[in-house]
Amino acid sequence: MEISTTLSTQPATDKQLAEVLANPGFGNHFTDHMLTVEWTPEQGWHNGRIEAYAPISLDPSAAVLHYAQEIFEGMKAYRHADGSIWAFRPEANAARMARSSERLALPVLEIEDFVQTVFDLVKVDQRWVPEASETDEKSLYLRPFMFASEAFLGVRPAQHVTYMVIASPAGSYFKGGVKPVRIWLTEEYTRAGRGGMGAAKTGGNYASSLVAQADASANGCDQVVFLDAQEGKYVEELGGMNLYFVHADGRIVTPETGTILEGITRSSIIELAGKLGYTVEERKFAIDEWKSGVESGEITEVFACGTAAVVTPVGELVYNGGSIASAGGEVWKTIRKQLVDIQFGRAEDTFGWMRKIV
Repeated sequence: MEISTTLSTQPATDKQLAEVLANPGFGNHFTDHMLTVEWTPEQGWHNGRIEAYAPISLDPSAAVLHYAQEIFEGMKAYRHADGSIWAFRPEANAARMARSSERLALPVLEIEDFVQTVFDLVKVDQRWVPEASETDEKSLYLRPFMFASEAFLGVRPAQHVTYMVIASPAGSYFKGGVKPVRIWLTEEYTRAGRGGMGAAKTGGNYASSLVAQADASANGCDQVVFLDAQEGKYVEELGGMNLYFVHADGRIVTPETGTILEGITRSSIIELAGKLGYTVEERKFAIDEWKSGVESGEITEVFACGTAAVVTPVGELVYNGGSIASAGGEVWKTIRKQLVDIQFGRAEDTFGWMRKIV
């Protein structure tokens, strides 16, 4: 893919950059540049360019504003101790975006083109990738996204589509160390159903979770867990993370996908846990099994995973009429450390997950 580069005439100063990287937060600051590629049926993907980060102009009738035809990805770039910069399983993100594209009737960006666009932007803005340590997991969060930019009011796939990549330095998800999260069980709202968009990474799935997340916050919880839409008894996923249940006999169970998003971190943990000697089962997992398993001691720990938080323990499940606290454990700690050490180059990557950018 041909991509032109026009450098920003007003990049952040060294002082400004140092202040941001000292305490980046998450999603608060953005790098000097952004990447854009356009698509039409006649020209395919074209007009690839890297230019100064700036607001974008959309016609008020742009299809995305009316029919929500859009998808996105989330991934990170990591600076290793020698100064090199690496990506974690970018091909997996590319493949997932391709699946999302097909579900949302958007054009597919080939895997090699996806990886190139992400890498090209990181190369231009590499000074924005923070240095990290074992106690401070700073990285550069990358957000590729695609949306229907055609100016047209009509329910059909857009004939003009825009793909972009932006980047934002990110600090540790948990300040002061990883903390157990409280989970609110919503029995009023569902996230996905058979044949729906739950397995696609599209904004509508996240928008549908917000009212339930607000309920979670009102009940003193950090996250919300959704049940299946058909029977209302099987655990699916959290608002932005996947779940794992560690059993007393060493088995680890995670809800099967199909209607829910298959996380890159989720699939990585399945492989990593297997190599560490655990048996991982992907199957339907009932909410009653969660409650009774914790009460009886059959389930020894519960943890969640996602790109931002990596791995975090679940301390308590809260629901109408009660709550149940999960016992602490060491499995999530072991898995988290192994995964993070691979990402930051502190452990050998025996899986071949890491890709050097620069």
